[in-house]
Amino acid sequence: MMKPNYPQIILSFAYRGCKVEIDRDELDEGYCSYAAWVNHDRGCAVAVPSAMTTRDAIRQAKSWIDRRY
Repeated sequence: MMKPNYPQIILSFAYRGCKVEIDRDELDEGYCSYAAWVNHDRGCAVAVPSAMTTRDAIRQAKSWIDRRY
């Protein structure tokens, strides 16, 4: 049976009117992968589907927001 993959938000902050949430997913090999969700006035989006570090996820999420707003 498959195990559900619930978001594990480890960091949340506001940036340019959006709320950014960093999600950590622990892989089978013992490594972690990070994703960034961006919540804005029109909904939410996965701005960064996969990053190797929290810093990369944050940098890419801010860049995603800067390109759209």
